Amino acid sequence: MNISHLLRQYEQGHRDFPELNLAGVDLSKVMLISVNLTKSNLMGINFSRGFLTKSNLSQASLNWGDLTYAKMSESQLIETDLTKANLTGAFMVKSVLRSAKLSGANLSYSNLRGANLSDANCCGANLQEINLREANLTGVNFNWANLSKARLSCAVLKQASFFGSNLTDAFIKEADLSHTNLEQVNFQNSRLSYSNLQGANLQGANLQGAKLRYIDLREANLQGANLRDADLEGADLTNAIVDNADFTNATLRDTKVIGTQLKPQTIQKNLSELQLKRNPNYAGSFELLSTSYAVAVFNKDNSLSC
Repeated sequence: MNISHLLRQYEQGHRDFPELNLAGVDLSKVMLISVNLTKSNLMGINFSRGFLTKSNLSQASLNWGDLTYAKMSESQLIETDLTKANLTGAFMVKSVLRSAKLSGANLSYSNLRGANLSDANCCGANLQEINLREANLTGVNFNWANLSKARLSCAVLKQASFFGSNLTDAFIKEADLSHTNLEQVNFQNSRLSYSNLQGANLQGANLQGAKLRYIDLREANLQGANLRDADLEGADLTNAIVDNADFTNATLRDTKVIGTQLKPQTIQKNLSELQLKRNPNYAGSFELLSTSYAVAVFNKDNSLSC
């Protein structure tokens, strides 16, 4: 089917066009709402600024396609191949991209709020300043992806993989990252307040300057993590592993560290006179379970009283 015949059929009310071969064609600024293009060959297609709202492109080949600023909200892209596709600025609110192939794709500045990307492959993708608020990101492969300044608030991120990814300056408030592998991930200056990272692996992670207020880090592995200048007010580090973690100049007001062995020198290197003492009345203080570690109470101005 050529382009003119397709558009004529669409104008006559037809919406079912499965398994078409439209590889490399120019459909920029074209409106095809609620169409069925499942299993179609759309490789290298130009659909820039087009409308595919509520359409079905499941199992279609869109690799290397140009979908910049396309309107694709509430569309179905299940198992769709979008490898190396350009989706810069695309509007894909509440779309379904389960098991989609997005490796090397450019989704910078796109809007996927409330979308379902469970088990999608975003390895090496450019997701800079993407909006993924309230999205289902269960099991997504974000390895080596650029998520700087991405918005992930209230997203479900269970079993997602972030090895080598960049999350600097990201907004991740109230997100579920429990039991997620975040080893060596760069969270510098990110905002993770009120998020759930219970049992997460944060070995060697960079959390310098991050906002971690009232975050759940119970039983998390922070071994060797960089938490310099981080804001941990109200955070819960109960039974967390903090060997060789650096808390220099971190804000620790009302932080719970029950059962966590936190060495004095990891809090602030200048605290040479920190006394070893146990505080029987736990109220926003460190209560550590070994006499070789400190119990410290931080005042509201973040000064230390032992």
